[in-house]
Amino acid sequence: MTAKINQSLEDFELIVFGGEGDLAFRKIYPALYHRLAEGQISERSRILAVSRKEPDLFEFRDQLETHLKSFVVDIDVTVLASFLGMVSIGMIDTAAKKQNAVVDQWFNKSVFDVRVFYLATPATAFGPIAKYLDVKGYITEYSRVVLEKPLGTDLESSEKVNDEVAESFNEEQIYRIDHYLGKETVQNLMVLRFANNIFESSWNAQEIDNIQITVAESLGVGTRGAFYDRYGALRDMVQNHLLQLLCLIAMEPPAVLDADEVRDEKLKVLRALRPYDSESIKSDTIRGQYTRGKTKDGSLPSYLEDIERFDSDTETFVALKTCIDNWRWGGVPIYLRSGKRMAQRYSEIVINFKHVPHNIFPEKKLIENNRLTIRLQPEERIELKQMVKIPGPGGYRYKPFALELDFSDHFEDRFPEAYERLLMDVVRGNQTLFMRRDEVKASWKWVESILDHWESEDIPNVLYEAGSWGPGDWIMNDDVFWVEPPIRNRNK
Repeated sequence: MTAKINQSLEDFELIVFGGEGDLAFRKIYPALYHRLAEGQISERSRILAVSRKEPDLFEFRDQLETHLKSFVVDIDVTVLASFLGMVSIGMIDTAAKKQNAVVDQWFNKSVFDVRVFYLATPATAFGPIAKYLDVKGYITEYSRVVLEKPLGTDLESSEKVNDEVAESFNEEQIYRIDHYLGKETVQNLMVLRFANNIFESSWNAQEIDNIQITVAESLGVGTRGAFYDRYGALRDMVQNHLLQLLCLIAMEPPAVLDADEVRDEKLKVLRALRPYDSESIKSDTIRGQYTRGKTKDGSLPSYLEDIERFDSDTETFVALKTCIDNWRWGGVPIYLRSGKRMAQRYSEIVINFKHVPHNIFPEKKLIENNRLTIRLQPEERIELKQMVKIPGPGGYRYKPFALELDFSDHFEDRFPEAYERLLMDVVRGNQTLFMRRDEVKASWKWVESILDHWESEDIPNVLYEAGSWGPGDWIMNDDVFWVEPPIRNRNK
């Protein structure tokens, strides 16, 4: 049972470009349904799904109802009926600069100040859509625009997209969304660090040996083959998701929890990331591509089979060793890893603390280092590994033992999905969890140091079997191994 949320928001208008797309049906509409069911938004708010062809309202609502019943557990038929009544659909063709009468009537009936344009479309359409909205006079003082990643394929294309959108919206109106920042455990990083002195006082190069961030996917490219082959793992995952996680882990405490204060600190991290050169690109990066593999349930196809091509040099796996060149983190290796068709789907951050400097115990058995593991998905949990004495006589025998906080065990309420939190922050006008333009620029600048040297040094893909942990379980040439799940079995 989920507790009702009392922080109700003012009524708003939401216009979803790509309103019949996969993202809208899987994430945006279910998020809005949950916020309505939990009392945070009212049925007076208005939602317009934008189609590029002449739509049928009743057919669309039937389709929306089917998807909601697929993605929402224990759906309430009364809330569902109210939500469907909030939604309209109309046609806008920005290329032909035309729209149907439904759109005209919908905007003519506008009564609310807050108007959110959600662009769930390819980034190449962001500029034309923004210009169309500007020409039509739909952008008001209280309008906001949400931009889905990826913003371009490199720094130049990203800057072009941002320039085009900036012609119609000012920076305070632009919300560049990264759904990882809306996850409950990611949000808890701020509290974990800055509300617990035991961690913040040891959150530095003097106490931490290395940091590992992994975002692993068990699935292949699926229906995104054409898109993915243009981007690859580095652009699709590292440039946004993993770097944003790294920023929250490594940033200095902001003076106050204000959007620009937080983003200022994140920007400092991105600018302090050590760029790659012709030597470090060979020693500190691995790029890979999955081949055929086998599991207990059968065989898995290769990447080339998934995209139905004979050849491709697109990477489906990337592992990086980097360093943040500042006073807090100087000398601490940071390892980033992401890949498709891996053995298990999970995302986590591992903070490996340094070993104790001297073993005083007569057994002289290895004293394992303390380890803080923050699991983002599939189960949201935090684990702190420490050494404890084994009960009973026989001297000081010890072993590692984990203190665990499983969010589902300790908090009965349903956790809001990332898109629920982020959409409500857009309505509030809170940009804390959204990337500022200079952040995007800094992240692309660092990623380009990898892309450029991969090309100039002709770094090949290392092949790995689908269903494996990627090309090797070791990290570069360091005497460090990736910490693997499942988290519950690490002490066995």
